[in-house]
Amino acid sequence: MEDIKMVDLSGQYKKIKQEVDTAIAGVLDNTAFIKGPQLLAFEKNLANYLGVKHVVGCANGTDALQIAMMALDLQPGDEVITPACTYAATAEVVALLKLTPIFVEVDEQTFTINPKEIEKVITAKTKAIVPVHLYGQCADMEAILAIAAKHNLFVIEDTAQAIGADFTFSNGEKKKAGTMGQIGCTSFFPSKNLGCFGDGGAIFCNDDALTEKLKMIANHGQRIQYHFDLVGVNSRLDTLQAAILDVKLKYLDEYAAARNRVADFYDSAFSDLNEVTTPFRAPFSTHVFHQYTLKLNKGNRDELREFLKKKGIPSMVYYPNPIHLEKAYNPNGTWKKGDFPYTEWHSLNSISLPIHTEFDEKVFSYIAENVKEYFKTL
Repeated sequence: MEDIKMVDLSGQYKKIKQEVDTAIAGVLDNTAFIKGPQLLAFEKNLANYLGVKHVVGCANGTDALQIAMMALDLQPGDEVITPACTYAATAEVVALLKLTPIFVEVDEQTFTINPKEIEKVITAKTKAIVPVHLYGQCADMEAILAIAAKHNLFVIEDTAQAIGADFTFSNGEKKKAGTMGQIGCTSFFPSKNLGCFGDGGAIFCNDDALTEKLKMIANHGQRIQYHFDLVGVNSRLDTLQAAILDVKLKYLDEYAAARNRVADFYDSAFSDLNEVTTPFRAPFSTHVFHQYTLKLNKGNRDELREFLKKKGIPSMVYYPNPIHLEKAYNPNGTWKKGDFPYTEWHSLNSISLPIHTEFDEKVFSYIAENVKEYFKTL
């Protein structure tokens, strides 16, 4: 069996090599490596794709979240609600700005933030909610937005794993992930569904004045060079990465369809395997399958990983240590083991299998067969 990868970036690149190489050569020819025309073109094209007024490129997804919170004037001590099942970056920027992260439990099926748990922790200090669109589908934004409106809270969407996913409201209106709150944030890390060839990120916004503030903060607080109206940061999406992303943007829906083909194949292969639960697909959101994550109903997740490794099959465990139990984000012992049972169960019993755009039935059949083989050994 050929070398199996979690994400086949090489195969993806080879399919669009000529377009990407031409785009890179264009940047090299004009040497506008920072804020070049390709960046402006990409921001405009991504805004059109998402149906949002403004896109602001930045250095990475973590910066996008930090810049968003700075632009909303969140102050030290303000509370920000975020799911317990998330990567550190979501809480990291809250802590860096001396805000207070407030973790809540996630939905048992989607592992996105559970709206029913949000109102339980809202206080006079609460200023924002950061829903994380996990693994490729949206959190329940209709419910989240209603809670935010009721309590006058900001909503900052973390859509690093779900760019391109569609959310459908109860009235039939559709919106893209990252375009429903005051600000949306994403990462272009290479393995993302829309990934560059290094680090990169972007911020989405429909408010003109707020967008201007986001741009200033990302550029050292400058509107005009050497005039610093705000305390800002240095966070830019460089022109080379923007040029690459602009090529890949044209294929984003095709990439999502390819990932869904892999997910459908896995779903079918595991349909009679009671020892696992395949990913739930929420009725209000399309799924772009950034990850294909199984829940184990039987067996030992780490033993399964080792079994697959011996067969040449990689796997991943995302968030093996619940963020609410990490010392950096729980210094006072506010949260205890058992506070968020679904999140903690997920950390011990979930496994993500290879999924990417280069579908090869032979490879994915081999993966599925070996997952099933493990359970026969129990």
